[in-house]
Amino acid sequence: MAKEGTRHLVSNIGGVLAKEEVLNSTDAYEKYHSFHGGDEDARKMNYTDMVNKYYDLANSFYEYGWGQSYHFANRWRGESLRESIKRHEHFLALHLQLKPGMKVLDVGCGIAGPAREIALFSGASVTGLNNNDTQIARAKVLTKQAGLEHLLDYVKADFMKMPIADNAYDAVYTIEASCHAPDPVACYTEIKRVLKPGQLFAGYEWCLTDAYNPENKDHKRIKEEIELGNGLPDIRSTRQVLDALKAAGFEV
Repeated sequence: MAKEGTRHLVSNIGGVLAKEEVLNSTDAYEKYHSFHGGDEDARKMNYTDMVNKYYDLANSFYEYGWGQSYHFANRWRGESLRESIKRHEHFLALHLQLKPGMKVLDVGCGIAGPAREIALFSGASVTGLNNNDTQIARAKVLTKQAGLEHLLDYVKADFMKMPIADNAYDAVYTIEASCHAPDPVACYTEIKRVLKPGQLFAGYEWCLTDAYNPENKDHKRIKEEIELGNGLPDIRSTRQVLDALKAAGFEV
């Protein structure tokens, strides 16, 4: 996050943050990370504060430069960024077998770009769950502008302890959001709790490959830079994510 020359650039619901507020928030966020003396334990213990500080700073920049869907997607030759993002979201909806009338939970919905696209594509009703006030408020504005209020609603809550009844949803998905969880098994267990028995959960996740070597200083630096740049307490390996899903009771 660049500090110099930052003035009146980050907006929140109440208006625009001045330079001093931006710098203070940036300093508070950066102190969670190893480049600035922080450590993984502190990030996991204070994950809610860390992630909220990150998105309060980054949200306006994300939407301005990236659009309303804060996730990656592979791109085919000749395909635009927006086309690739939509295809990625449609792929998820198809694998979840979403249909009109189904109740779907988006865990960590951001400003709900994917939720709106998936609801429009599938006809299913989507609930976006998010613990960031700024993003929830923006999601509601964009949903009203899109005329999709009949298909979407929102819950302000921590995905580690969701105020949702057991077996409430026909499908659940998360798009590069459960990577913010301090404990993947606990996160996936909570997701399984709110999902109806026998139904599908799908998601995209930041993962390390088996090529990662924690003894390699370049590998370690890259991992730490991604954690700093994306508000992550830790990046787990693909193997750890799959094991966590199984430990939570999912069949992968």
